[in-house]
Amino acid sequence: MNRKNFIGFVAGIPLLVIILIIIILISEREPEGISRGAAYKSAALLLSDRESCEKLLADQEQEYFSEKEKNHWYVKYMNYLYAGGYLDIEKTPAAKEIAEGFLTYEDAESLAEALVPGSGEAVHKGGKKQKEQIPADQWWDLYEGLRKELDGDGKIREVEVLLYGTPANIKTAPAWTAYTSGGSFGFEGVSLDSYIDWEVKLLVKGSEIIALKEGVTDSVTYKNVWLTSGEGDTFRIYVGSVMRSFPLEASLGQQSEFANNIADISLKRGRLQKVTLKKKKVTGKVLAVKEDSIEVEGYGSLKLDKDFKVYRLYGQLEEKSISDILVGYDIQEFVVAHGRISAALLVREFDAKSLRVLLMNTNYQSIFHPEVTLSAQSGLSLSYGEERVEIPPGAEVIINASDERLKDGRIVVSPLDSGDSISVNSIKRSYGTPYYDGAIEIRKEPEGLLLINELYLENYLTKVVPSEMPDNYEKEALKAQAVCARTYAYRQIQGNTYSQYGAHVDDSTRFQVYNNLKPGVKTEDAVRETYGKLLFYQETPIEAFYFSTSCGHTTDGSLWGSDPALYPYLDGSLLQESRGVLNLSTNSDFDEFIKNKDYPSYDSSFPMYRWETTVTNRQLEEEITEVGSILNITVTERGVGGIVKKLRVEGSDGIMTINGESQARAKLGNKYMTITKKDGGLMKDFDSLPSAYLSIENAGVDDNNITTFRIYGGGYGHGAGMSQNGAQAMAKEGKGYEDILKFFYHGSEVREAEISKE
Repeated sequence: MNRKNFIGFVAGIPLLVIILIIIILISEREPEGISRGAAYKSAALLLSDRESCEKLLADQEQEYFSEKEKNHWYVKYMNYLYAGGYLDIEKTPAAKEIAEGFLTYEDAESLAEALVPGSGEAVHKGGKKQKEQIPADQWWDLYEGLRKELDGDGKIREVEVLLYGTPANIKTAPAWTAYTSGGSFGFEGVSLDSYIDWEVKLLVKGSEIIALKEGVTDSVTYKNVWLTSGEGDTFRIYVGSVMRSFPLEASLGQQSEFANNIADISLKRGRLQKVTLKKKKVTGKVLAVKEDSIEVEGYGSLKLDKDFKVYRLYGQLEEKSISDILVGYDIQEFVVAHGRISAALLVREFDAKSLRVLLMNTNYQSIFHPEVTLSAQSGLSLSYGEERVEIPPGAEVIINASDERLKDGRIVVSPLDSGDSISVNSIKRSYGTPYYDGAIEIRKEPEGLLLINELYLENYLTKVVPSEMPDNYEKEALKAQAVCARTYAYRQIQGNTYSQYGAHVDDSTRFQVYNNLKPGVKTEDAVRETYGKLLFYQETPIEAFYFSTSCGHTTDGSLWGSDPALYPYLDGSLLQESRGVLNLSTNSDFDEFIKNKDYPSYDSSFPMYRWETTVTNRQLEEEITEVGSILNITVTERGVGGIVKKLRVEGSDGIMTINGESQARAKLGNKYMTITKKDGGLMKDFDSLPSAYLSIENAGVDDNNITTFRIYGGGYGHGAGMSQNGAQAMAKEGKGYEDILKFFYHGSEVREAEISKE
């Protein structure tokens, strides 16, 4: 290189450096900001939740945003901050261009200071930088500090989920709805669409996403999804309650191989990489459903896959939960891979023709038995493992927990003659030694032995109705009871309360009393003459609650703290032909009503229509220990019909509230009291009051500083649904069972369910 060229080269180096610096400065990306709307949403959710912000916006008379702009997603959050004084309407006007503009250092400092005084210093900037947008990562660093101060109960949480879809790929999805492996979330103001088919880390509160923390990986596998055929060269998968469509590449297989199967679907950046089909299925009656396993007749107990799924295939395809797998039925198929159940497929609706009842010990103290003794006139058949043995007619078989025949966990006992019954000689009921139709299964559990009676629903009802209503009652009342009992049992089978033990219900008052009294001709006829009939509200069998005696008025579905809209047929009314409703919400009105022993009602001739008792503060203090010496008790809230919903108990050490009818009955009842019925008869040895339709009077303090309370009450039972004695009175007046049921369950209809037909 000559001297001239060398000098030119050296002189050009500084110029090149300058050019490179300019290029870097020009091409360097401005730090990513965050919109004010998104930041204000995250701030509002530090203090409240989405639903509360929506309610405040709906209820609040003052409107900050214009009519044209008030439907934007960020309005409810900014409205919450304006209303709480966390945003200044003068400094931060309620306008679209403000909400959708970038958050500045000044905005962040002002908001942080309003939320937690002193925290704004963390973002303080001098001079004109205050007006510059704050980088998003700086806002979220500040937010973490605010979260530590304001979210002490940890309601805001981080979750890692697979993102299945948003309205960007699920056209039927509601706006701002994200479908994930952790359920559905709202994501107002958060950019998620580019992370579909990613595993992502989210910051959430309740069902609303506050922020996308990070994309964890774009290689995901959707486990145990349901495959169906698609249009053209596609197939569809059902995942996270949504249906997705994927192109089918020839290298992965044929469409006909994929349809109606369970599979694992692997994707990379949203592109299909691998489909692993799972085709092995087992079927059989479900004997028990536990958290980590399902016992299937003929296959034993099978462990569940970590990503176990339940799909309902009949009707509309839907993902269900493990609680929807019914014991005692073979209406499901189980997909098995690597020795574990990957998915349960509910292939048809259950027919409600049989159920499984846990038989409790004598006096209904426990579902567990130390030992059981069985016999049958025709003899017994015992099946366990691969063995089957016969016990001679009339001979007893005794089984305890150490019995070798229980090594596989169960023994199934049946009478040799299918028309015979099994006597359980080790327990007693009101009529003596009980006997049972169907089969009895003996299961071994750590706490003892379980007895499960499996029988036809209609046979079950013949021993429920006489245990719940006297056989000498009117036929139409007994038929009303039979329909109630059948409907109640139908719902309890679906409830699956005892699925871990392989049963639906027990035989106590917790469900329906079963086989405590012998069936009679009238009760058997009542069951037979209403065969298969259920109570429906629109297209759904109702919750057919019933109780013994009313106070002259029933209550509504809010009885147990539920939303009354869930039980529109339980509206509460007078037990009179007119079916009116009294306003008994005040203590004075209810006192007058309950002290009138002759108030006209269908139940008014029955002894428990009215009752009264006394109790002292010393007696009550054995149960109510929180307030010291009890000074006074007041009903502070009543429900429909005057039933107690809240009690205020004042004591020397404080005040407490007793909530709900069951707690009111339990806390005010005690073993010392004697209850005087309307007819003068006495009731003793009751730990709970007969009902929560009651009035309390403070009778004063005696010389020993003991306060006596006089309680006036009416009815026996919870008071929702059908009064059994009210039904009896109506039947005596000539009313048919359908009219009786329609009276107590307003708007309901009696009809035979299609699934109950032979």
